[in-house]
Amino acid sequence: MRKTILAGLMAVAAAVTLTACSSGAGDASSSPSASTNASASASAAAGGNISVVGSTSVTPLMEELTKAYQEKSGVTAEIQGVGSSAGIKAATDGTAQIGMSSRELKAEEKEGLTETVIARDGIAVIVNPANSVANLTKEQVAGIFKGEITNWSEVGGEDKQIVVISREDGSGTRSAFEEIVELTKKVGDKDVSALAVDAIIADSNGAVESNVSTKENAIGYMSLGSVKPDVKAISIDGVTPSADTVKDGTYGIARPFILMTKGEGDAQANALIDFILSDEGQAIVSEDYITVN
Repeated sequence: MRKTILAGLMAVAAAVTLTACSSGAGDASSSPSASTNASASASAAAGGNISVVGSTSVTPLMEELTKAYQEKSGVTAEIQGVGSSAGIKAATDGTAQIGMSSRELKAEEKEGLTETVIARDGIAVIVNPANSVANLTKEQVAGIFKGEITNWSEVGGEDKQIVVISREDGSGTRSAFEEIVELTKKVGDKDVSALAVDAIIADSNGAVESNVSTKENAIGYMSLGSVKPDVKAISIDGVTPSADTVKDGTYGIARPFILMTKGEGDAQANALIDFILSDEGQAIVSEDYITVN
């Protein structure tokens, strides 16, 4: 009797095992998308999240790049656009895996960091579309932002007071712009900003654009890749700002987009940077900015 019961139990167990195996094999062959989704979920869980902090000019590009990277790898990124100086500090402190800067790093900022240029960008000098001025020399730009030239009639425009719009202190765009157009002065042994005291300060590319688009006599500067039709990017020394003129060096107000990691960086950060430098990543860069390869 015991042998009969035991044999019956073994038969049931075998049947259950065969059914389970058959069911699993059927799911795998008939539903490849389920397997793919499971793989993607596992990749996302394994990849986790990358923290990226810094330049508001680099932020829109990084958002596009990390979106494409997430679709490819399942790895997400948390991006905070808080300015280049803050990005350099976050990378140095290790509070972010990647820092973003839209200006060259100063000698004292480089220690302990690995820098990677991922794109190049022009800094466009912008005016309201109603403004008749279409070209300025670099010296005239410096004179306007220093407050030495205060009326548009002094540079071929109408007899109207110039309204200067600038980025905030700590902005990579401002640092690069002031260095390139020589908008600085010596105080002791230091170079400090010579920006006009009555300049309106805006804390992002968008804020600069908004001010210039709504103030007919305003002038500002912003990332060339972020310029929209509601403002007019003017020529500098007779050269129109564009990807081609930035790349060939004829447009003189340009800067790099830099990513920074502490030391050699961790595996997550380096994998993202490798993607950005790949043909696929640089194709995304080329949509609005200048590639590095």
